[in-house]
Amino acid sequence: MRIARFSIDGNVAFGAVEDAGGGDPAGLLLDIIKGVPYSGAQLSGTKVRLSEVRLLPPVLPSKVVAVGRNYAEHAAELGNEVPEAAMTFFKPSTSVIGSGDPIVYPHFSDDVHYEAELAVVIGTLCREVPRERVRDVIYGYTCANDVTARDLQKSEKQWARAKGFDTSCPLGPWVETELDPSDLTVQCTVNGLQRQLGRTSEMIRTVEDLVVHVSEAMTLVPGDVILTGTPAGVGPLSVGDEVAVTIEGIGTLTNKVIKRG
Repeated sequence: MRIARFSIDGNVAFGAVEDAGGGDPAGLLLDIIKGVPYSGAQLSGTKVRLSEVRLLPPVLPSKVVAVGRNYAEHAAELGNEVPEAAMTFFKPSTSVIGSGDPIVYPHFSDDVHYEAELAVVIGTLCREVPRERVRDVIYGYTCANDVTARDLQKSEKQWARAKGFDTSCPLGPWVETELDPSDLTVQCTVNGLQRQLGRTSEMIRTVEDLVVHVSEAMTLVPGDVILTGTPAGVGPLSVGDEVAVTIEGIGTLTNKVIKRG
């Protein structure tokens, strides 16, 4: 099931995405869900067209835990070694935006990059999750763009500003709850031209590895997000660019880069 979060007439709701138009995006419908869907989606039967609503970030995480250098070719392209243990960092909740929202180019950077990633969405309160229970705590998966101020990442010892500035964590367009994440195509295009193309099977550490690793150190709550790393091919964005992250079985997350007002 694909679960979207959206606003309509000033109200925010969740809805199950249905194809009522033979694959045409204009024919997509949202069956509004009663309440919050983490504990089981209850469909209301009230439906609205996707074209009539504004998509929001599919979740509002208390934290986004991101993983660096989880694809060997990406580590190599930036001149880095593969870390012995999973390298983690945070992106704050204020960095999260949805599909269609603008990425605002920060005034303190001259080298902002895209990074297409599979995002894991947690569905239940959990800590110290054993490997055999990882799938039980996952709500679903969505597309992510770990937008990065590469010059700050190189010049500052901490990545808080480089990775955590406002609008640096696009998520969406919705959460897919029924998906095997082990071998999915991850693609990024900029202005329609392919920049990244990889597969989740190329990840050094699997989704199970990452959930176990992160939950050893901290409690995860429903809506929290783990970013699983990006394949090779990262590169710069400019004001006016449209960047799209497409993941097999999920959909496409699209954002345009604008100048800070």
